[in-house]
Amino acid sequence: MHQSTDPYVRVRGAREHNLRGVDVDIPRDALTVFTGVSGSGKSSLAFGTLYAEAQRRYFESVAPYARRLIHQIGAPKVDSVTGLPPAVSLEQRRSTPGSRSSVGTVTLLSNSLRMLYSRAGTYPPGAERLDSDAFSPNTAAGACPSCHGIGRIHRTDEQLLVPDPDLSIRQGAIAAWPGAWQGKNLRDILEALGHDVDAPWRELPARDREWILFTEEQPVVTVHPVREAERIQRPYQGTYMSAHRYVMRTFADSKSASLRARAEKFLTDSPCPACEGRRLRPEALAVTFAGRTIAELAAAALTELDGVLASAPPGGEAARVLAEDLRARIAPVTELGLGYLSLDRTAPSLSAGELQRLRLATQLKSGLFGVVYVLDEPSAGLHPADTEALLTVLDRLKAAGNTVFVVEHHLEVVRHADWLVDVGPLAGEHGGRVLHSGPPAGLADVAESATARHLFASPERERPRPVREARGAVRLSGVDRHNLRGVTAEFPLGVFTAVTGVSGSGKSTLVGQALAGEVTGRLAEPGFPVRRLVEVDQKPIGRTPRSNLATYTGLFDVVRRLFTASDEARARGWKAGRFSFNVPGGRCETCQGEGFVSVELLFLPSTYAPCPECGGARYNAETLQVRYEGLTIAEVLSLTVEAAAVFFAEVPAAARSLRALEDIGLGYLRLGQPATELSGGEAQRIKLATELQRLRRDHTLYLLDEPTTGLHPADVRVLLRQLHGLVEAGHSVVVVEHDMDVVAGADWVIDLGPGGGAEGGRVVASGTPSEVARTPGSRTAGYLARALGV
Repeated sequence: MHQSTDPYVRVRGAREHNLRGVDVDIPRDALTVFTGVSGSGKSSLAFGTLYAEAQRRYFESVAPYARRLIHQIGAPKVDSVTGLPPAVSLEQRRSTPGSRSSVGTVTLLSNSLRMLYSRAGTYPPGAERLDSDAFSPNTAAGACPSCHGIGRIHRTDEQLLVPDPDLSIRQGAIAAWPGAWQGKNLRDILEALGHDVDAPWRELPARDREWILFTEEQPVVTVHPVREAERIQRPYQGTYMSAHRYVMRTFADSKSASLRARAEKFLTDSPCPACEGRRLRPEALAVTFAGRTIAELAAAALTELDGVLASAPPGGEAARVLAEDLRARIAPVTELGLGYLSLDRTAPSLSAGELQRLRLATQLKSGLFGVVYVLDEPSAGLHPADTEALLTVLDRLKAAGNTVFVVEHHLEVVRHADWLVDVGPLAGEHGGRVLHSGPPAGLADVAESATARHLFASPERERPRPVREARGAVRLSGVDRHNLRGVTAEFPLGVFTAVTGVSGSGKSTLVGQALAGEVTGRLAEPGFPVRRLVEVDQKPIGRTPRSNLATYTGLFDVVRRLFTASDEARARGWKAGRFSFNVPGGRCETCQGEGFVSVELLFLPSTYAPCPECGGARYNAETLQVRYEGLTIAEVLSLTVEAAAVFFAEVPAAARSLRALEDIGLGYLRLGQPATELSGGEAQRIKLATELQRLRRDHTLYLLDEPTTGLHPADVRVLLRQLHGLVEAGHSVVVVEHDMDVVAGADWVIDLGPGGGAEGGRVVASGTPSEVARTPGSRTAGYLARALGV
């Protein structure tokens, strides 16, 4: 047992995920960066072991009753961890924040602003002073009663619900109704109520049309279904629901994204007429500070809000203290390059990197010391110009008496570290070892480290590839969206284009919305050179453990067909469904095909154990009797992509899919690896590999949003080889990117800026990389010039 004076966190026998009994010592009160190729095990060490153990210890100190109310993660697989202080995790969460979550709620700035208006606002003569809750659109006291604090209302009308009035109800005039039996049921109820369901909609009396579509009544009638041959249908009690009520209820309450999307087609979205989109009650909007309402200041960029607070006339001690507190909270947010955001900007519209940096700024203001901060790639989505500010912030956290652990690929952050823990040498089962733990300079002597090869690379550069000639272009003009104001941009076709600019300059809006929308609208246009559009983002490939690599790529269908065609399966008359773990039949019913069961331990965290019936195989014993080339279906799913490529070498449909995954650097993933265990970068590369295996000949435009996020420099090279291969095959590739080495290898660059938010939204430069590198006024130019070696 080490004494409390021991300055190291000491880990012994870490076996989480692919870690192989790792022993490592990491200094406290230092900035430690965990490096290694994607899938090497660095996150398993930093988050899966160190942070998980710190959280487990914290929960041990909480009263048992309270512990039952907190979602607890299980204990990590490790022999011992000593010298570990309390920890704060700042992960790039991939869960989707709610629509009411905003920059103001994430940073807690909204609370301070509401208090400022409550205590120091200028009220109309005779008005009663309001509590701070009255200035929140998320409370009953403050929310506009018409839109419930959302600021927008959804409405529908007869034209949307019944797009073709020449049809009868029986022919499907009410397009908004559900399909299949539920739609037929509503039609039968209307008929039982005495309405004509065979006359064209336009010929029905206006009063009847209004009632059918918009009534809030829900009459119950006895329905006598029309008898069909060989089907016995008894009378039943049916409840009527109007088309309007069905659409609104589905949109508000349905858990199905596809049903909600379908309902949304029958709705118009417009600002609430009562509050004009400002989300608050009139009495709250009547209060001002420095001549502005709280809605106006919440809509202003944080840099502008700071300016208003700085120049506001003195209004007493309360106003001074509250304004100073607000400015102190805004400072770290703007320091991290997020001054272009406004407090009312919704959290779902932020990137994972922006969200993490907002939480980091909040921690800076909290003033904690003696804790471990565990950060997940804080440089993700950061322009090189903003990375310098990030390093300053990390140093300040350390200087305040904290220990900072960072999982990172950005070489500037790696060079800045006090201590380096390099995990590898490769990914998956070929990784999971600590190759180096010590000052960064010591990594230079570790021959098998992929990080060392890039960190200490010689300055000589590869000979630049000749710039390809464009074959046509897609031109955008007068783009007005978010902070883009009348932007004109030309995207050449048949080449590799990189779109650059500082955070918030408008890159994702220009590419993901404007360009994607323009191309989608013109795909069917005769003579338009692009025939297909593929957008590859970092959203999860599935939200449950039932979705995995094999199911997403279609490989599982091929595997099931192979098992179905085996002599044993044919003799038993089994179809492909028998080999799915998602449906009854072949799956293990004890665990419902999940492979594990949850064990409730009341006061302790729930733990997951392999299913006692199938031992984690997910299938029942009878299904596992059938083998293909000596392996059961469960054993095939446990193969890595690399092993499966050898196993299925003679099966063209499987080999092509596996080769695409290997070529893009995902050979270490298991076929049955749950989607919930994959990083955003891995999900994006799986989507790209799925596209690459399709052998399309039509001219395709590929749009990728920061494809190098989460990738080690060694993996970036593998990815770029594939993307440039697409261009060589006659397609077009457009990437939004901050990695200057990627930008330097592009054929064309479009640089937005010069700043973020209101200071951005303009095309600062466009041309070849060397032309953009010489453009004055571009914040990208200097960094690009350095990458080009000029």
